[in-house]
Amino acid sequence: MGELLEKVLKRFEQTIIITLMALLAMMVALGTFSLIELMVSRLPHHMSQVTDVVTLQEAMQRGFGGLLVVLIGLELMDTLKHYWAGQHVRVEIVFLVGLIALGRHVIQIDYAHAPTGEMIGMACMILALAAGYFLVRRSGLTVHRPGGGSPGR
Repeated sequence: MGELLEKVLKRFEQTIIITLMALLAMMVALGTFSLIELMVSRLPHHMSQVTDVVTLQEAMQRGFGGLLVVLIGLELMDTLKHYWAGQHVRVEIVFLVGLIALGRHVIQIDYAHAPTGEMIGMACMILALAAGYFLVRRSGLTVHRPGGGSPGR
């Protein structure tokens, strides 16, 4: 009975991972195509409205934010790919996704109106994630899955 349950759970895990990878691939592709479409269709309009450095900075911040969202999707796909291929989760990728997400948020902050507490909290989160990333990279730590096998094997 235990062996049958293990096979069923392994098949369930394989199905979920494949489904998540397909969804992420579709989201990244759609996000990329949307960025291209937005850039091509709205660039002439936005370029005519750029009259100073502040307006240019705001437009660039929105563009960078869109690029970083796609990059987060790619990093999540990489995490699932490594989970599928081996018996571990690459912890540094999880830290990296967090740093990219925070970086995206930092790029889009309106510093003139952001509360001080929010800024301090953001700085603390960035320092914590950066320190965690550094320590994980330095130690080579990985998290092994129970059972030791990969779902793809």
